[in-house]
Amino acid sequence: RLRKARLRVEKAIKEKKIFTVHGPYPVIRRLLRARGWVERKLPLNRKQLKQQPADQSKQQPDKGATDGGDEQGEAALNPPGGAQPSLGTAEPLQHPWCTAHDQNEGEREDEVEKEDKEQCSEDSEDIHDLMSFLVQDQVPNFLWTIRLSSVDQELLPRIEVVNRYPRLAALCTKVGVWGPRGGDTRGAGVQKEMTSFSKQEGLCQSLQNLSWFEQVDFNTFFPRCYRLGFKDEKEAFIDDFRLTAARSLLKLALQKVGDRPVGTEQPSKPDEVPAPKAPVPQESSVLWPQGWRRSHESHLMLSTAGPHSPLYPELLEEALEVCEQHLGVLGHQDIDRSTPSPCRTCIDWERFLPEYYRVAHEGARLEPDREQQERCQELLQRLEEKLPQLGIEGSLNVWIVKPSAKSRGRGKAGGGVGHTHPRGERVPPSLCCPGIVCATRLEEVLELAQSCVGTPAGVCEWVVQKYVERPLTIFNTKFDIRQWFVVTDWKPLTVWFYRDCYLRFCSRPFSLCHLEPARHLCNVSIQRRYKAWQPDPRVPPDKIWSNKQFQAHLAWLGRANAWQRVVVPGMKAAILNALRCARDHVGSRKGSFELFGADFLIGEDLQPWLLEINSCPTMSPSSAVTRQLCANVQRDTLRLVLDRKDDPTCSIGAFELLYKEAAVSSCLTVGLRLMVTGSSLKKP
Repeated sequence: RLRKARLRVEKAIKEKKIFTVHGPYPVIRRLLRARGWVERKLPLNRKQLKQQPADQSKQQPDKGATDGGDEQGEAALNPPGGAQPSLGTAEPLQHPWCTAHDQNEGEREDEVEKEDKEQCSEDSEDIHDLMSFLVQDQVPNFLWTIRLSSVDQELLPRIEVVNRYPRLAALCTKVGVWGPRGGDTRGAGVQKEMTSFSKQEGLCQSLQNLSWFEQVDFNTFFPRCYRLGFKDEKEAFIDDFRLTAARSLLKLALQKVGDRPVGTEQPSKPDEVPAPKAPVPQESSVLWPQGWRRSHESHLMLSTAGPHSPLYPELLEEALEVCEQHLGVLGHQDIDRSTPSPCRTCIDWERFLPEYYRVAHEGARLEPDREQQERCQELLQRLEEKLPQLGIEGSLNVWIVKPSAKSRGRGKAGGGVGHTHPRGERVPPSLCCPGIVCATRLEEVLELAQSCVGTPAGVCEWVVQKYVERPLTIFNTKFDIRQWFVVTDWKPLTVWFYRDCYLRFCSRPFSLCHLEPARHLCNVSIQRRYKAWQPDPRVPPDKIWSNKQFQAHLAWLGRANAWQRVVVPGMKAAILNALRCARDHVGSRKGSFELFGADFLIGEDLQPWLLEINSCPTMSPSSAVTRQLCANVQRDTLRLVLDRKDDPTCSIGAFELLYKEAAVSSCLTVGLRLMVTGSSLKKP
């Protein structure tokens, strides 16, 4: 056995096939071993694993159903006895929506995976430990890691191929996070020390520079977003919230029938399973958001005026006046104005917003006459031409507040705040979802941002984003899409799009009258808390669909071509636009690559809306669909970054080239004679 191990080690050293894997990636380890690679198991700094830098918060390993802490990740990195995690048998996809061709293709892929696994399983773990000992003096040629900070920073620049890029805050966080300090080596900005907050821009900020790269309005694919820690953006959010409330009132004036708004509660279908009622939280109930002060309960109380008490008569006229003024601003009619925007001063917002809340959330009646209805209709049509997000706004003015650099709903505060039923009934806060808050009132958002005052910089920074109130639902259940792509170079920008993806469902029927996470947050790590809840019998118990199942559903709806003509092109364009805006802030490193996971929400018109981009997306299977797809994307990624170097014509699976920037020749300044000519100006 020693002789066999030495021969394999000598061959691997000669062919530069030494690799290191940090994290729960049994598929990567197995596929590399099957290719003749030998693993060098590097010792890990446990202190580094327990200390999670702010800029790596979105890059933690996901355990189980995409959730888990550092202790679980450390256990996976250092299992007892040195044994590596094993991969369960890949199950072929057997779904009612799949065609026979898809099933045959899946069977062929399973056969290839089975052969690889058999080849790898011939060797016991002891021989791999022995070979790892024999290559301890070798620099790995390939590194796949959860985060760069867990690797020896002196060794990292010497590794040829690494699966991570440094300084991804401009792409993979919502605001800005801690940035590296110090000069770049071949590691191109390997993170050695954390410096001041917001040194780099997040996705929310970098997309604002899109106009410098493309003649595209980012409001057409990214719900508008504001950083509450910046005074200018906080004031812009306040203006936006007020204007959205005015537009929502126009919609409610057209939708009102009797005592309740039309469309705020989607009608149930005969074959739907009724959702259980949420309990009313008590003083010490866990349903209250963690860390939320009881003083916030004042916002949960109804206004002193009852739902049937009369509204002040100028309410709708004021909303019409605000929208008229806003149209003028959108048409640049105020370009020479030195006074504040008329949208801020034309009405008394302190009086308007409470009355709007009564109409939108407490069931107060609007009684517009025919002329007002016609004016509302005409104004909304004109606004739709100027505002690309008018179609996703709805009429309840819901916003979602998130921690700037957290993933999977983590943070200090949490839950939905201050939502009431349109009929006036009090609705409790959402079941505690740390870090994410759905809010329908301006004072709730501002008080949440104010509650962060006095905390250390970079610990509690918030963004507020417009909630998509009119998403496409499947069986009256909200879902989002996890879409993979790989960046193999930033200069020139080279992007590969993965043709397969999967859908993640919520656990309860969609409703804007109840804002708990089970209805509105599709993260698997959140929905795993509601395993016993089933929104509809037609939704699978694991609440995961493949893109092929979604295409079959679209065909059933009569939109068979929408996936290829609308959804996929929209996702590709959004990804590419985000990458173009962020590339100047990302640490480019030749030989590196990275697999990303973008989250999209689909609107009622089937247009995709980019929510966020995650580095180091989870590869832990939470269902039969993700078990197959996650294994496939890891296999195809290795084909793309390793096999393709030796054989440019080799199969790269479901990857396709999305974009490759043309190489730009550098301007040679050496030897050029530069001169400035002219004459001096004399004083008159």
